[in-house]
Amino acid sequence: MVNDSFKNKENRPILTVKNISKRFGNVQALKNVSMEVCKGDIVGLLGDNGAGKSTLIKIISGNFSADEGEIFLEGKKVHFNSPSEARAAGIETVYQNSPVCINAAVYENFFIGREIVNNYLGIKFVKNKEMQKSTLDALQNIGISIPSEKAEIGLLSGGERQAIILGRFFHWGGKVALLDEPFAALGVAESRKALKLIHNVSQKGLPIILVTHNIEYAFQVMNKYVVLRHGEVVGVGEKKDVSVDDVVSMITGAIEIKD
Repeated sequence: MVNDSFKNKENRPILTVKNISKRFGNVQALKNVSMEVCKGDIVGLLGDNGAGKSTLIKIISGNFSADEGEIFLEGKKVHFNSPSEARAAGIETVYQNSPVCINAAVYENFFIGREIVNNYLGIKFVKNKEMQKSTLDALQNIGISIPSEKAEIGLLSGGERQAIILGRFFHWGGKVALLDEPFAALGVAESRKALKLIHNVSQKGLPIILVTHNIEYAFQVMNKYVVLRHGEVVGVGEKKDVSVDDVVSMITGAIEIKD
């Protein structure tokens, strides 16, 4: 059963994960894992190496199939056979090294597959200036600052690339963003920018699941948490009710909080 800590009658869940289990041979990677994510939530999915965080993210994003359990998106049961199916439904995973067309400009990456064109005598002309303006407006709307929308994306920093991917996803109507270790390849200054971006995007209503080993960073932005240990949920609730030390104790097994 999904934990009551996540129940909110005025804010129905965008994503519901219910009793998910997964085995790899003799290894029980996940066991009866449940969680909910509502509009504007930032849920910290926390745990040590091998706790099952990545496996859960890969199941939600269509990389793996669960052995047992169900996933609901906006109340509708879903099953994804690939990341592209999950992305088409509105679930995007942003990794620390998410793929981009490194030789293309920011605005070209932003509109990839959705280019604005004019059709004149059967010949299609790409409307570059319109795409450039739309890209800049969309990124500025959620607080993303870049050197130029015309800049080659391969020349930007890792944090800037992540920001553009997340901004693109939000702009095109994404429903849930899964951020898998977004700070791992970032320095202190870039991580601060990433934290601000995550906060800004969630304030616009996009639900986020944040996977990170950095508990301090998680506490700066998350409003809810789920702690996994050995594939099981050992802690779940609202950030306001716990301290960093409490969460660390859940991760290490010193305490367990399951309402």
